[in-house]
Amino acid sequence: MSLLEELLQQQKEIAAAIEAEVNKRREAAAKGEAHAQFTLGLMHEHGQGVAQNYREALRCFETAAAQGMAEAQFRLGALLDRGLGESVDYEKAIHWYQEAATQGHVAARCALGQMFENGHGTKQDFAAAMRWYKLAASGKHADAHFFIGSMYENHHGVEQDYFEAVRWYKLAAALGHLVAQCCLARIFEGGLGVKRDYAEALRWVRGPAAQGYAPAQLQLGVMYEHGEGVEEDNLEAMRWYRLAAAQGHAPAQAKVGFMYSNGKGVACDYPEALRWYRLAADQGNATALCNLGFMFDHGYGVAADESRALMYYSKAAKRGDAHAEKNREMIEARRAAQTASETPVQPN
Repeated sequence: MSLLEELLQQQKEIAAAIEAEVNKRREAAAKGEAHAQFTLGLMHEHGQGVAQNYREALRCFETAAAQGMAEAQFRLGALLDRGLGESVDYEKAIHWYQEAATQGHVAARCALGQMFENGHGTKQDFAAAMRWYKLAASGKHADAHFFIGSMYENHHGVEQDYFEAVRWYKLAAALGHLVAQCCLARIFEGGLGVKRDYAEALRWVRGPAAQGYAPAQLQLGVMYEHGEGVEEDNLEAMRWYRLAAAQGHAPAQAKVGFMYSNGKGVACDYPEALRWYRLAADQGNATALCNLGFMFDHGYGVAADESRALMYYSKAAKRGDAHAEKNREMIEARRAAQTASETPVQPN
């Protein structure tokens, strides 16, 4: 038997084993076994051994949840929260999160915190959110630590307190929370409520960047571009921007475009800059939209086109870009002045 034939035979045997296991789970689920129903729900949710089917996952989780299985209650709430299998239903999601939370389910407690903080399916209540987050945090839940830090940073139901924010972010970071690590880097880099410390910022951002977390890669690229805590190095900045941009991260794509349009770390290449700006602009990135407007406004890599420049500036301005707003106003003023100069003067 050739190697290919052996591999095909193994593939058939694996497929047969998976089918047998699925049938076994189905039989047990049909008998009302909660664990089998839950496991079958997971298989449908993730498309493991069966075709992915959120509606069927919902049905399986609901059957197991009704028997009091906390993990099934949490999973059911999460699908309803995200609108997978049926339309979003925050009220039902809260119900199932609460059922699981009363059994001590840590992730369900954190999810309830999110519902109260964001006012999903209930009146926004920061105090209730904080209570649920702290219950989850007592169970070493990284997200809960992060959300508490975020509430202190963003003045959600508590006085803004960067010292407390940093304390909670560090607890989340110690549990491997990548976003918390980036928040710490941002706070130390910007000197937000703490003494500015680029070395500390660099320490916090390197880990998530090395793990492939795109926002951290962008952040690290910015530090190399501007020489914050490291020697200014546009080549290294571009390397990190590219890594993030390759994951479809729009702000990083806009940065790659900027580096090409300004010849930083690479040779100046307007067509390549345009390509990256367009990728970011397609995701609604305001900076990329503004820079596209600038290139059409001045004819960099394209024929100058005031109308298209105005279109891009307007789109960026609607997304809050101050430079785009200023440039849009300049074009409009230019057009108004031109119209005035062309208006015939009525003879006396």
